[in-house]
Amino acid sequence: MALPSYAGPLETTWYYTFRFICACIFVFLITPILVIIPLSFNVEPYFTFTQGMLSFDPDAYSLRWYEDFINNTQWTHSVKNSFIIAIASTILATVLGTLAALGLSKPHMPYRALTMGVLISPMIVPLIISAAGMYFFYSSIGLDQSYLGIILAHTVLGTPFVVITVTATLVGFDNSLSRAAANLGATPTTSFFRITMPLILPGVISGALFAFITSFDEVVVVLFLAGFEQRTIPRQMWSGIREQISPTILAVATILVMISIALLATLELLRRRNEKLRGLSPG
Repeated sequence: MALPSYAGPLETTWYYTFRFICACIFVFLITPILVIIPLSFNVEPYFTFTQGMLSFDPDAYSLRWYEDFINNTQWTHSVKNSFIIAIASTILATVLGTLAALGLSKPHMPYRALTMGVLISPMIVPLIISAAGMYFFYSSIGLDQSYLGIILAHTVLGTPFVVITVTATLVGFDNSLSRAAANLGATPTTSFFRITMPLILPGVISGALFAFITSFDEVVVVLFLAGFEQRTIPRQMWSGIREQISPTILAVATILVMISIALLATLELLRRRNEKLRGLSPG
C-alpha cells in the first residue's frame, strides 16, 4: 500500500519506520537459513567461510558435498524413507482431516468445540510429550521401529493442519449449492465429488502440503520410534551432527530449503486461487 499524498510528517515517519522494522525482522529470520547455502559449496570440510570463499575464488567452491550426498548409500536410503513415510502419512492425514472437517462444518454436530480441540491437540501439546506417549503406546503393540508406526505417528501430527485449512475453506462454502443438487436428484456422493470437493480442493491441497512438510521435516518422533532401517533425512542429519560433522549436512539442508520454498510458493498460489473462487481479491 502506497503512502497517501495527504499523509502528515508523523504518518510518513511511521510508514517508513514500520517497513524498516519489518525488514530487520525479515533479515533476522532469514539470515541463518541463507548462510548455509554458500557454505554448502565450500571445497574445504569446514563450516566457516574460508579466505578463498570471501575473495570469490572459483577454486574455493565445489559440488563435492552434493556429490557425497548422492553417492552415499545412507543418505539415499534416508531420502527414500522420508518420501515413503511423508507421502503415506500425507494421504492418510488428508483423508482423515478432510472427513473430520466436513463433520465439524455441520451445524448439528454435537460437542464441536471439544472435538475440534482434541483434533488439533497434537499441534498444542509439546512434541516431546507426544513422541514419548507414542513410543510407549506403539512399543506395547509392536509398532515401534517399523514404517507403519512412523507413518501413523506422522499422520497424527499432520491431521490437525488438514482439519484447520479445510475447515477455514468450508467457512465460506455456500450450502445452498448442495441443497440445489439434492433437489435436482443428485446423490450425496455425487454432490460431494461434483460440487463440494472442487470448491474446497485448494484447502485440501494446502492442508496436504502442510502435512507433507510436517512429516518430511519431523525428527523428534523419529528419534523415539525409528530404528536404523527407518532413518529419515532429519534423523540422518541429527546423527551426522553427533557422530561425524560433515558439510554434506549443509548440502542436504540447502536442498530441503529449496523444497520448502517450492512448497510454500505452491501454498501461496493455492491461497490466491481459493480467494478468487470465493470472490475475494487476492492480497
